Amino acid sequence: MNSTLLVILGPTASGKTRLGVELAQSLGGEIISADSRQVYRGMDIGSGKDLIEYGEVPYHLIDIVDPGYEFNVFEFQHRFLEAFAAIVRRGRQPVLVGGTGLYLDAVVNRYRMAAVPENPSLRDKLAGQPQEILVNRLRAGNPRLHNTTDLLDRERLIRAIEIAEYEESHTPEPLPDFKPLIIGIRWERSVLRERITDRLRQRLGAGLLEEVARLHAAGISWERLEFYGLEYRYVAQALQGKLTRNDLFQKLNSAIHDLAKRQENWFRRMERNGTVIHWVDGAGEPLAEALKLIDLQDATAL
Repeated sequence: MNSTLLVILGPTASGKTRLGVELAQSLGGEIISADSRQVYRGMDIGSGKDLIEYGEVPYHLIDIVDPGYEFNVFEFQHRFLEAFAAIVRRGRQPVLVGGTGLYLDAVVNRYRMAAVPENPSLRDKLAGQPQEILVNRLRAGNPRLHNTTDLLDRERLIRAIEIAEYEESHTPEPLPDFKPLIIGIRWERSVLRERITDRLRQRLGAGLLEEVARLHAAGISWERLEFYGLEYRYVAQALQGKLTRNDLFQKLNSAIHDLAKRQENWFRRMERNGTVIHWVDGAGEPLAEALKLIDLQDATAL
């Protein structure tokens, strides 16, 4: 059976969640989140969960692990496949929604990854190696390295080497048969910038600083918070007195604008590599455009 997977992607603040929920409501669907931070419980404002938008629409891969847990693209793909299979069994429409390019790529381009156990002897061998040597070893074992954050943290770097070298000699299980229809939301750059700035003001007003303070009080170190994205990084710095409140807004706003550009570059790279993305106008009627695309694909499949 070849099932259709609807994929809704776009840069931050583009309205992905709203469009995904509207499509799920129209088509009897369920949302699968492709967001690397929304998996964490308690990271609500900074990750933009916006759960109130879902209404009665079921969602998956949100609030599934505690902060501090090492969630990665392999576990995302594994959990995605479980959710996808369960949704299809129920006769519902899976709708993958998110902006984490690596997670989206892992699904639509069908990365084949094996479950990798820890290798104590390899870890002992790597423990005394300089960071530069470890980076070179990872790049040699994985020349198409996607997740460059693995290069910044020594523990993640060693785990990435462990995975890359294990996969050289182990074949993962085959993936289920599905056909993705990928719909992207596009905005004029100036309008998207306004949306990003307005949303940041809303999140700060909704208690973003208090959320990060609660996470730290619950035992999440400032260093760990730095790995959970821009909002947590800059707010953590402000709470430590490294930034004034005015600097926090200016620097974080600029960083999120840069993130949106990187996301757009990732999507363009996906297209250059053969991924077909159907773009709809965020300022127009994205739901109507998306439904037309779905109708067209259904008619072509007949």
